[in-house]
Amino acid sequence: MNVEILTPEKKLYSGDVYGVQLPGITGLFEILEKHAPLVSALGKGNVKILKDKNSFENYSIESGFVEVLNNKVTVLVEGAKEA
Repeated sequence: MNVEILTPEKKLYSGDVYGVQLPGITGLFEILEKHAPLVSALGKGNVKILKDKNSFENYSIESGFVEVLNNKVTVLVEGAKEA
């Protein structure tokens, strides 16, 4: 599954991953390979990129949106930084 984190200024992350945890506006949720198509609003919090079952990266984000389509996750956020 491919994940991209995009801000208005730059592409913060792009790569193939095992999964991703996101801060929805009503709580955390996780997306794994072959997830159903989805569009959701995101709140302020941490995005956890699960590179495999044992390693991960964290990014702190402001509000935004996520789109899941054809095994690709696109995270569009107002602002983000590596945590």
